[in-house]
Amino acid sequence: MARGTGPIRATLSDVAARAGVSRQTVSNVLNTPEVVRPATRERVLRAVAELDYQPNTAARRLRTHRSHVLGLRMPEVGDGVSGEILDRYLHALAKEAQRAGMRIMLFAADDEEAEIREYRTLLATAGLDGFALTHTYPGDGRVRWLREHRVPFVTFGRPRGEQDDPPGAEPHPWVDVDGYAGTRMATEHLLELGHRRIGFLGWPDGSGPGDDRRAGWYAALRAAGLSEGAPEERTEEGVSPGTGAAARMLADPAVTALVCVSDSLALGALAAARDLSLTAPDRPPVAVTGFDDTPVARAVGLTSVAQPVEAVAARTVELLLAQIPGAARPASPGAGVGRGGRRDQERSSFLVTPRLVVRESSRPAR
Repeated sequence: MARGTGPIRATLSDVAARAGVSRQTVSNVLNTPEVVRPATRERVLRAVAELDYQPNTAARRLRTHRSHVLGLRMPEVGDGVSGEILDRYLHALAKEAQRAGMRIMLFAADDEEAEIREYRTLLATAGLDGFALTHTYPGDGRVRWLREHRVPFVTFGRPRGEQDDPPGAEPHPWVDVDGYAGTRMATEHLLELGHRRIGFLGWPDGSGPGDDRRAGWYAALRAAGLSEGAPEERTEEGVSPGTGAAARMLADPAVTALVCVSDSLALGALAAARDLSLTAPDRPPVAVTGFDDTPVARAVGLTSVAQPVEAVAARTVELLLAQIPGAARPASPGAGVGRGGRRDQERSSFLVTPRLVVRESSRPAR
């Protein structure tokens, strides 16, 4: 049915009449659902869906002084393999924000200084409610600026070093994947397969996530009494650097398995292992594990640690909404939230537990 030149648009009163509640109750369900009884909330949400009710966002913004928009710098992806994680995170973040009645605004910036300039511009012109940050590092100026200006934000990545937060202040809100737990799982898996000389292929010291992943590998070997003299190589991210570094470790015939800090380096390790099988056909095949569980890993049969980025995105939105006065909370948990992890209640942070996906590349020792 149409009125004039456009379709009839359901109003707040229409929803209230359909659900048999007051207009204020409908407003509470849409803005502060936690204050409404579950049965009433479900009845109102059913009426919203049946009537295809769309809140007047312009009027809401004038009333609440909120834009219902979160900002995120579109990160540059240097590696098409590991960059898939960021793609998944962006999609999941947009989905979780939408469930909470929010939208994600992507913007570009060449460096930290340019990103901070964009914060100023977007806050002044679009009134953004907060920001999600990726690629954090010790002494991150973006973190310092947002804290000083009391802007809600959450980082994908935990604080690294005392410079991230002012002395005496609580660490800023963050969500991260437990890389230590991931590589420990991978190493213990290889130990169960009979491997005893297990090397680690990682990033240069000080990378933060790379250091966590190395620690998980080392802890598993130490628990097994095999950490002394355990071989390791550090290199830049990429398939080609991984091939060279893996070849150096595999020069030791006792090395039968490699735990890699990423799928990119693991692909390089698989190439080195393949080359070795051609020059030394009598040597047993080398087992390899990666980290990220990218589509490439699935295509080549690489055992890899899967990052539950859907859970990371859900927690990111949850922590952002907790900082925004009057922000509505999602009525039910988002996709992936129940996949493990733990929360530090005092620090408003989440450390999400990954899982190991076993494939053909983690061969038993012979």
